[in-house]
Amino acid sequence: MTSKKWNWQQDDWPDFSYDKINIDPLETEFIKVSGISIGVMRHLSKEELNEFRIEMICTEALKTSEIEGAFLDRDSLQSSICKEFGLGEKYLHGAVKPEEAGIAMMMKDLYTDFNSPLTHETLWAWHDQLLNGRTDLERGKYRTGKEDMRVVSGRIDKPEIHFIAPPASEIPREMDLFIRWFNKTAPGGKAPLPPLARAGTAHLYFVTIHPFEDGNGRIGRALTEKALAQSLGNPTLIALSSTLSNKKKEYYENLELQNKTNQITPWLCYFGTTIIEAQKQTIGRVDFLIAKTKFFNAHETLLNPRQKKAVLRIFREGPQGFSGGFSAKNYMSIAKTPSATATRDLRDLLDKGILTKTGTLKSTRYDLNFEPFYPTV
Repeated sequence: MTSKKWNWQQDDWPDFSYDKINIDPLETEFIKVSGISIGVMRHLSKEELNEFRIEMICTEALKTSEIEGAFLDRDSLQSSICKEFGLGEKYLHGAVKPEEAGIAMMMKDLYTDFNSPLTHETLWAWHDQLLNGRTDLERGKYRTGKEDMRVVSGRIDKPEIHFIAPPASEIPREMDLFIRWFNKTAPGGKAPLPPLARAGTAHLYFVTIHPFEDGNGRIGRALTEKALAQSLGNPTLIALSSTLSNKKKEYYENLELQNKTNQITPWLCYFGTTIIEAQKQTIGRVDFLIAKTKFFNAHETLLNPRQKKAVLRIFREGPQGFSGGFSAKNYMSIAKTPSATATRDLRDLLDKGILTKTGTLKSTRYDLNFEPFYPTV
């Protein structure tokens, strides 16, 4: 007789429970920060909002893939997302690849059709789109293999088993129950749940079932976004996958800690805190975009074409800036210019107060003098 080791084998599966007293303060914080986020976005022009939306969706698509070890081409992905949202050639960058085109379709559906009930067909379509171009597995259907679906690490000949998912024969029934639960707990459903409790439970519930051969983590994070958007009545546009990607080890550790019990207070505390952190990161990105616009209004006429190209490239790195800092060597590479010209251009930018400098000699790094343009609280 099989021992009841995993959460889906327990007698209380899938009746997840949690302590409201621990989660309710996070729910209150989530609603508060959501209001702030909506408020700051009202300061964006239509063009800025389009730019922000494309950057956020593109970055989230990249990061949710990177978490699973899949690395997409940013320019191809951005072109695909622009095409899906009908934003014209201003944002387009060359040819579109199958994988990037597929995830762009999924992100478009997630963003524009978040309020529709969840169905098997929705999940199959997302899976088909997410794995567009893959020929090594069947897309758009739940797994049917007879072998265990295992999460393992370590040596091939001596693997460490972190989790075994329900057998494929149980998937149709489990997914019927999951979809019924997801729709029942939505706002207006028969048993609505608060935003963070529902989003966190949905993610854990789905990845526990692990219904597909591949793509479960990405679809699980998409379901989190769908749940949050339904609770807010708006597309979320939060940096969830970016935040999880920065602490991937912690993310997987918390999932593993929760795979043997259906009392999920620790998981909801962790995941709810992460969602709020992602919201705040989004607000920071809006502030960055507003500051970027003010920066260019103040300085664009003072920049020569080489300098403008370099500044735009620095901005593309976002609020975190260049990994390791921006150097003269970076400038030469981006502006396609020799050392002497780069030195003159950088000195000019320093003299005009557009850049600041730290370090000396080969350790010299440059930063945009950006703080004066950030919104004041």
